Parts: sequence; structure tokens; C-alpha cells
Amino acid sequence: MKVIGFCGLPGSGKSTVLKAIEDLGVIITMGDVIRNEALERNIEPTDENLGRIAQELREKFGSEIIAVKCVELIKNLDREVVFIDGLRSIAEVKIFRKSWIFPIVAVIIDDSIRFERLSKRGRPDDPNTLDDLRERDQREIAFGLNNVIRSANYEINNNVSKNEVQKKTRNLILKIIRSY
Repeated sequence: MKVIGFCGLPGSGKSTVLKAIEDLGVIITMGDVIRNEALERNIEPTDENLGRIAQELREKFGSEIIAVKCVELIKNLDREVVFIDGLRSIAEVKIFRKSWIFPIVAVIIDDSIRFERLSKRGRPDDPNTLDDLRERDQREIAFGLNNVIRSANYEINNNVSKNEVQKKTRNLILKIIRSY
């Protein structure tokens, strides 16, 4: 089994690049673990609530709890390739690397483009202002996201058109899959 991680700030385009390769494997979104927890608790999945739940889980069970839940899920899959969307900390990376080689791809984008795209996305946890975006970024950075981005094996620049970034992503991922 080949497991490849994706990271990037909220709105960097992780979902967009993953659409280009969804036929190559199964996509596990780490944020879905938090959203599912909100549903189980009957809590509205706003940015504030999801952030609070993520923090609570990490404080109660350790910073790697989301990754542990994902690894359990992945090991029950019958798939050759799995993509992990939404790595947040080096502790999470270490959990995945206990089971797989686990190369990491960072999706990079300018803040102004990121905010513009997020404002059009329409998810309840999306920021309404640039200040909201910066506040959310700080929470993600506090989890250790910048360290994950800096440690990535590969980078995808998403300051380009959707078609261009998806083409670059597909070529890169095919190369990664072939290389291990």
C-alpha cells in the first residue's frame, strides 16, 4: 500500500489538486474526522466549533489522535494507493511513517488568492474576512502545520489556473507512485 500525504494552509487548494488524482486512489480527509466528531456531538460544524473540537481531541488524546484514527481506517481499506488530505503536525506525520514510507506534498498559494477562493467555496467553516483567515491560519500554525509544510518532500505551486495545477499534480503523483 502506498500512502501519500498532502498539506497546506486552509484554502491552499488541497481539494482541488486531489480532484486531479482521485481516480488513482482513495482520499482520506483528516478534517472529516473532526467534522464527524461534531456531528456525533450534535454541534454545528462552524470554523470555531471545529477548531475547538480539534483542540479538545488533541489535548485529551495527544496531538496525533486524528492520524491514529486515519491509520486505523486505512489499514481496513483494500486499496493500493491512499491520499491523506490535511496533515497538521509532525506528530501526525510520524504516526503515518510508522506504517508507510509516506511522502508529503505541500500545496502553496499566495494569501490573497487563497482568501478569494475561500470566500467562494461556501463551507460553514470558511472565513468571512482576511482577519478571520489569519486567525484560522494561526490556529493551524499552532498545531504545527508550518513545520509539516517545511518538511514536505514535494511542493505544488497553486498560484496558477485550476487546469494547470491539476495537470502538474497528476504528473507529480504518477512519478511518486512509480518511485516507491
